[in-house]
Amino acid sequence: MTKYDVKRAVIPCAGRGTRFLPVTKGTPKEMCPIVDKPTLDYIVDECIDGGVSDILFILSEGKEDIKRYYSLDKEYEKELIEKGKEEFASLINKLASKARFHFTIQHELLGLGHAVLQAKEFVKDENFIVCCGDDICLYDDLAPSKQLIEAFKETKGHTIVGGQKVEHEMISKYGCMDIDSKINDRLYSLKGIVEKPRVEEATSDFASLGKWVFNSKIFEYLEKTPKGANEEIQLTDAIALLMKDDRVYFYDFVGKRYDCGDKLGYLEAIVDVALKRDDLKDSFKEFLKEKKF
Repeated sequence: MTKYDVKRAVIPCAGRGTRFLPVTKGTPKEMCPIVDKPTLDYIVDECIDGGVSDILFILSEGKEDIKRYYSLDKEYEKELIEKGKEEFASLINKLASKARFHFTIQHELLGLGHAVLQAKEFVKDENFIVCCGDDICLYDDLAPSKQLIEAFKETKGHTIVGGQKVEHEMISKYGCMDIDSKINDRLYSLKGIVEKPRVEEATSDFASLGKWVFNSKIFEYLEKTPKGANEEIQLTDAIALLMKDDRVYFYDFVGKRYDCGDKLGYLEAIVDVALKRDDLKDSFKEFLKEKKF
């Protein structure tokens, strides 16, 4: 490994998913399926495509389904093999073996910054990527996680905030980038981040969209970040503190991003995933044509 390699990922999954009630009363929102895979598994695969080998899930009490999904189940494999379903036995074995999975509990839901802080012992002094548990991306070439990690290397280990341009009237939903200078086509240095600004006060249309690459220095700033909005420790506030001492960059990643914590975003993801799959796209297109929208 080199000094700027990123082999660890942190995926916060502790939120209650209230926008998806009532199903999230009994099922973690991250486990809601997109065709035949949970939403979370698309994020996991993106991290692996980015070169990550170890993934930590930040869970809340009651989200044992996530741990069960990513754990080996030899009894179930044996049952499938005995029924002549070796292909499915191999599938669930590969699922639990495609990375090294780790789990920890966020006992108090005190915000995204507090969730990331729970990863301190897992990360130690290494670099890591954070990907929110309900944002998925579809991509044809480099995974967005890989793009951000390459930007992290290019900036010699400085924090990378990942995102894209959004419609101007939507910027108030996101962390808004205050750009200092443009480094190349997609990389920008920052002078600030404004969390959910009023549209008329937005400094740009570049929005933070649930992906960050950090070195372990971020934990020092998370530990001294006071509670902010909603009496929570905000990751954006910690990055703002860090920015007083160090350079922070924004990377405009390539890929179609879906907010699967939003019902419309979730439905869009299901349709687009189905239309990309060789085993589904032709029959699904015919189904959509028959609807005559």
